[in-house]
Amino acid sequence: MDSKGEPSASEIRTVIAASAAGTAFEWYDFYIYGTLAPLFGKLFFPGSSPAAGFLLALATFGVGFAARPFGAAIFGTFGDRFGRKVTFLVTITLMGLATTAIGLLGTYSQWGIAAPILLVLLRALQGLAVGGEYGGAVIYVAEHAPVKKRGFYTGWIQIGASAGFSLSLLVVLGTETLVGEEAWLAWGWRLPFISSLVLLAVSIWMRLKLSESPVFAAMQKAGELARRPLREAYATPKQLRRLLAVTFGGAVGQSICGYVGMIQLLNFMQVSVHMDPVLTRTLLIGVLGVMAFGNVLAGWLSDFVGRKPVVMGGYLLFLIVLFPGFHILGERANPALAQAAREHPVVVSGADCTFNPFAQHGQTSACGKVLDTLTRAGVPYTKLDAPAGSAPAVTIGGKPAAMESLDAALAAAGYSSKPVTPPAGNLLVIVIAMVVLGLPGIITYGPLGAWLCEQFPARTRYSSLATSYNFGVGIFAGFMPFIVQAIVATTGSVMAGFWYPFIMVAFAAVIATFGLPETAGKRLSDGASA
Repeated sequence: MDSKGEPSASEIRTVIAASAAGTAFEWYDFYIYGTLAPLFGKLFFPGSSPAAGFLLALATFGVGFAARPFGAAIFGTFGDRFGRKVTFLVTITLMGLATTAIGLLGTYSQWGIAAPILLVLLRALQGLAVGGEYGGAVIYVAEHAPVKKRGFYTGWIQIGASAGFSLSLLVVLGTETLVGEEAWLAWGWRLPFISSLVLLAVSIWMRLKLSESPVFAAMQKAGELARRPLREAYATPKQLRRLLAVTFGGAVGQSICGYVGMIQLLNFMQVSVHMDPVLTRTLLIGVLGVMAFGNVLAGWLSDFVGRKPVVMGGYLLFLIVLFPGFHILGERANPALAQAAREHPVVVSGADCTFNPFAQHGQTSACGKVLDTLTRAGVPYTKLDAPAGSAPAVTIGGKPAAMESLDAALAAAGYSSKPVTPPAGNLLVIVIAMVVLGLPGIITYGPLGAWLCEQFPARTRYSSLATSYNFGVGIFAGFMPFIVQAIVATTGSVMAGFWYPFIMVAFAAVIATFGLPETAGKRLSDGASA
């Protein structure tokens, strides 16, 4: 500390390094499951429909997000009463142990129904942990940072999400390559989870070196800590309105921007357009690695122009590039599939032509079975109504296809679900599209930590930020991959699912415009902004 009791430059660097590294490790633990969702669909949710298994795996991914608000309430209260430092030591320990335990689970073929049940419970524990982690880390750094550099310093924490996701991709790619495909499917997939123990040890060692935040220490010394911070945070209508504005205007909008540029981008390239998984992960690692420091630049910019203009600019960019970006990716990542969809569109008609994406043992109607075949092959289709009692009929490029040889007819038209490597000339355009789709998440995330910390008074900052942020992320963004994929499966259009994130971000932009004030330059020892 200097003569004024402020942290020195070296102390702040230590705070940022330890907090950012721990956050990256914790996000690695959380994202490693999302990275392997297609594989977990086969190992833990077997059935006749791969589409159903993948959707259930994504739903379990969402369980981790759904548990985040509960973790935020528990650890937010703990952080406001007992300190920022001790709280995120607890959260990172819980996360590391839960992640390791996933790597030790038996699969459905080994443990039966107990396997998916335990998987869901462990995902819930991960969600509890991460619900308390983000708020603690960003508040801890914000309360150490000088007023005029708060966006810049908290921007380093925001690198954690991209770094953690990139690390999960890198570990999966390296392990799969090292052990080989057969061993990877048998036991190699466990190694990325079990290796979390090493990251846990490093994180605990780094965070034990830290001292308590000066803002919390001052409140503790003055006897000003809230006895019931969660109740106090929601005590008045004005506070409730601010919490809801943060939830929908900040958390929902930003997290959807970010997850579209990471999780949904990965799912789209691997599942919808069947791009080679190794190439997909390699490109995404490179793109996220280069773009991660954009969080710091966006946070730095917000110190000069304000938090609100930067975040709103990210929302606007997202709405502009979402559909064109994924359309370009589809065209360039798998040109043959895109050409087949244009030149040989598939049209299905029949009575009771509905598709249940959760059916584990096949569709009940004849037309539903046809849709299941198309969905498993990743074939886009259009449905037409038919009179009651009509048998299902399929046309490919306007020509009738025999039901008994549908797979062969699809293959002849150019539809294939085999992983493809796009032409070398397309790679530059693919990378540019990935960067453009990832930018809104980077731009909005950089200033967000500082902006949200500045919305709440110090006494209830942890509880307020953690619960409002994690409710928005956990419910509306956490289930986004599942919702998007379910829409794709039921409509037959790989682009239809993107209407969900588009609508949610547009809604977030409206709420942020009218509900969240500009706060750059606000002292964190003061009350909430008016």
